[in-house]
Amino acid sequence: MHAPEQTEPPETTPARPCGMVALVGRANVGKSSLLNRMLGEKVSAVSPVAQTTRRALRGIRNEPRGQIVLLDTPGVHRARSDLGRHMNRAARAAVEGVDAVALVFDRSRPPEAEDEGWIRRLLRAEDDAPGVVAVLNKCDLPGNRADAYRRAWEEAAAGRPAPPPVAWIEVSAVTGEGVDRLLDALFARLPVGPPLFPEDILTDYPRRLAVADVIREKLYGRLDDELPHRAAVEVDAFEETGEGWNVGAAVFVERPSQKGIVIGHKGRRLRAVRRAAEAELLAQLGHPVKIALRVKVEPHWTRNYWFLKRLGYVQ
Repeated sequence: MHAPEQTEPPETTPARPCGMVALVGRANVGKSSLLNRMLGEKVSAVSPVAQTTRRALRGIRNEPRGQIVLLDTPGVHRARSDLGRHMNRAARAAVEGVDAVALVFDRSRPPEAEDEGWIRRLLRAEDDAPGVVAVLNKCDLPGNRADAYRRAWEEAAAGRPAPPPVAWIEVSAVTGEGVDRLLDALFARLPVGPPLFPEDILTDYPRRLAVADVIREKLYGRLDDELPHRAAVEVDAFEETGEGWNVGAAVFVERPSQKGIVIGHKGRRLRAVRRAAEAELLAQLGHPVKIALRVKVEPHWTRNYWFLKRLGYVQ
């Protein structure tokens, strides 16, 4: 009898740190910019206007040491509408079921009530709570309030029997300073296991929502302070062609008087928004995207639950 053939054991992927990290904090501390910096590409909308991020978005970083899934969340703020309350609720729920939390502060400004609220929330966590990394962002700007944030944490932790350990890291999402140290700290807090997502994708964010966010970002950069929070974008037509994408999108405002502001004199503002969005999407995707924009009035849409659900702001 012949001896049975020897077969090589199947190759197995070595176990590596893989897990999910929630980026949380108050509005306008730079969470989306930090996400984009850690991924090396822009996947989350960024603007100087607070509360630009309205939906949770996952970005996936793959490297030889493992996979880290970064969850960008809306900034917690003083909500004045149902939209704001839903955004706050989504942000607070993001820390459930993750492996680590990156609590992002604006190092250039003193702590605010929302910062202290996040500190208290994370200190109330149970024994199996995710590890916390306190990220002091904007270290490229003048004004160093790092000690104030550390004091706020220490004061909130005083008297608690076993407050969770916290690592403090200063970074700049703009220059990249400290981001490698931040990634090291986050990877150190991830469990060893299989990847959560295929290694060839950057985000699982739906294309229509991603395009809508790019348009909204370009619109926000051209509007006054208050109106952006009364404007929403919905992509309602999407066609792939051999030459690129054809997109139809509606910009919603709450009052007829706001419609003219968005359109601008002789339509110049809306054309500028369209051209800027098309240019950015071309740079991101490598193929043309033609956008047809129109402006519609949806009274009190920020208080309309079903409309917010339609836009993807309510789960």
